[in-house]
Parts: sequence; structure tokens; C-alpha cells
Amino acid sequence: MKLTAVVIQSWTWPSNSLIVTVSSMQGHKEWINEVNFLGVVNHPNLVRLIGYCAEDDERGIQRLLVYELMRNKSLEDRLLARTPLPLPPLPWVTRLSIAQDAARGLAYLHEEMDFQLIFRDFKTSNILLDDDFNAKLSDFGLARQGPPEGFGHVSTAVVGTVGYTAPEYVQTGRLTAKSDVWSFGVVLYELVTGRRALERNLPRSEQKLLEWVRPYISDSKKFHLIVDPRLEGQYCLKSARKLASLANKCLMKNPKPRPKMSEVVEMLGNIISETSSQYESISQPIGENEDVKEESEVETEESTKQGHNYLKKVFEIKEIISLRNRSVGKLDWRNWTPGLVRTW
Repeated sequence: MKLTAVVIQSWTWPSNSLIVTVSSMQGHKEWINEVNFLGVVNHPNLVRLIGYCAEDDERGIQRLLVYELMRNKSLEDRLLARTPLPLPPLPWVTRLSIAQDAARGLAYLHEEMDFQLIFRDFKTSNILLDDDFNAKLSDFGLARQGPPEGFGHVSTAVVGTVGYTAPEYVQTGRLTAKSDVWSFGVVLYELVTGRRALERNLPRSEQKLLEWVRPYISDSKKFHLIVDPRLEGQYCLKSARKLASLANKCLMKNPKPRPKMSEVVEMLGNIISETSSQYESISQPIGENEDVKEESEVETEESTKQGHNYLKKVFEIKEIISLRNRSVGKLDWRNWTPGLVRTW
């Protein structure tokens, strides 16, 4: 999915210009899926659809989706992109909050709607970040409705992204919500390590993330070696180990024992609560002496700006109330007035 920032100037909003994100380059079937789904749901961890457009011209059908603007782009851009001017690393507490936001979004799709929806392509590029680094899931073009009551899976063609797709789905074509749970486990390891699920530019032994981390997670003295070095030690080692342990639960070979996403949300909440009391502590990576105590962390200006906002948000215990249109599959855009779209 290609995302472009634009300004909408509308006669119906005389004093305001609405900055949004425009998506294009989707197949027609995926575009229809996205409109039909996002047009009838409303959840704080799903990207909000502002409007859409489809026109026939000499080039064929031209399709656009207009989303709320997500200024901090995707988790892939913030966590994994290697640009000439790299962005500051995401603070550890921010990574935990992003993980919990994404888990809430998946839990809503799997367990809280009138029907189950399996994302089928959960990955860092489909997790968008707003001004305050709140995470929202996007790109539902490949999403598939879950199995009917009484059935354990949906048989479907295998789609998704290499490195994120659950092995049982690849091997059998049998899709369940636990397939998304596997993908979530991969993303958790990306948050811990700062590495892609599949990185061709690394030595062969390090290209596949899950294979590379395996010997380190089984040796507590070496675990610190897989934590994102760009954090420069400013993280809670105990918290990182627990996040890896949760990832391992999501990555169990047998899909049945994998946790439900609502359980993942709860476990992440426990990790975040335990981390809050140690937020100003710096982990001391030690290879030979595991018992050396962690020292106080000196906060960077970036982590202060991002981290404190997250602490205020993620440590409040509150119920998420999902407001959604009950007429699933029907769209009502009569009150949405399109305006003039000007690209930057």
C-alpha cells in the first residue's frame, strides 16, 4: 500500500484544512474489503477512514482511500528503516505501548466484533503511529472472515508476507486467529531486537530473525546481545526478557496453545506495570555475572518527550469501549462531503 500525505481544503470547512493520508496502488478486491470493513467499525487502535474515491478513466479504475493522518508513519519506518538520516530510536517504554496498542487492535478483530476477522498480513508496515505514537492497525485488504461457528479454521489460498506468516498456514492453507498470533510474536521480536523478520543484507546465519535469536534466548547470560543496540542500554533487561518470553508463547509450533490476543493484551499490561517502576533504570548487560544490579538510567531528551506521554497513557486502567455501526457490510457516506484534494 502506498501512502501519501495531502491537504484537503473544503468549502464545508471554511476555516480549516484537514491533513490526511491517501492510499493507492491496491487491487480492486482489496480496496473493496478495506472500504467495507473500515466504513463500519470504530476502534482507537484501527486507523480511521475519512473517505474514498473510485473513478473510471483511460487508465482504468483509479482508487483512493483517505485516512486520518498518521504523522509518525509506520512502525517499520520508525523501528527498522535505515535512512541516511536515521530517526531517533524508539524508547523502550514506547515499544511496549505500541505492542499493547497493536494487540488491542487484533483482540478487537478476533474477539469483540459481531464476527471474527483474521488480519492475515500483520506486520510492522501495517502498524501506523500518530502524533503521540499511539499505534493503529491499517491495510485490511487481505483480511478474511473467521470460520463459522463449529468450524476450527478457514481453508484459503496462502497470502501474507514472508517472515511473518504462520508455518501451519503456509503448509496447509488452514487459517485461524492463531495465525495472527504467530505474526504478532514475530513483531515482538522485532521490537526487542530492532531487526527485520527477514534481512537479506546480513550474513546468512543472521538473515532469519527467529533463527538468529534462538541460541541467545536459551542462554540468559547472552540474552542482552540480541537487544536493539540503538537503545544504548536504556531499557529494562527483565522487561525485555519477559517480552521475549511472551513472543515465544505466540510462536509455539502447535497453534492451539498460543494465547488469545485478549490474553496477550493482559500479559503486556503486566509487563508494562512492572516496567513503570523501573523506567528510570538502565539495564546492565553482563555476560558473566547475571546478578550485577541495574543502575539508574539517564533519560535522553527524546525518551523523555515520548516516554512520559506513554507512561501517563498506558498505566491508566480503563475500559476500551468500541463504538461501531451495527449494520455490518453497509456504508452510509451521505454526511461526508468531499472537498478539493491537493497533493504536496
